[in-house]
Amino acid sequence: MSFFFLGKMSTYEENESKFLRKAKENPFVPVGMAGFLGIVGYRLLKMRSRGDTKMSVHLIHMRVAAQGFVVGAMTVGVLFSMYRDFFAKPSEDKK
Repeated sequence: MSFFFLGKMSTYEENESKFLRKAKENPFVPVGMAGFLGIVGYRLLKMRSRGDTKMSVHLIHMRVAAQGFVVGAMTVGVLFSMYRDFFAKPSEDKK
């Protein structure tokens, strides 16, 4: 049984390092994920005091806000990587 458990731990460590490597390459992915979870959590807590607003309208607003944050984080991430690739690096053609 312990042999099976050791095999699972090595797979877990490989997946964790893969996530950290991807997060270093694209730093706005974890920001987008954290923002999404933060907005959803906030809106779920706020659901108790929604007043006369229908549940479906509240959920639609929550989805739009969370998706908007993720799209914004992706856009900033793409712009950041474009800046890093084209402006921050010295051009190899000029050498």
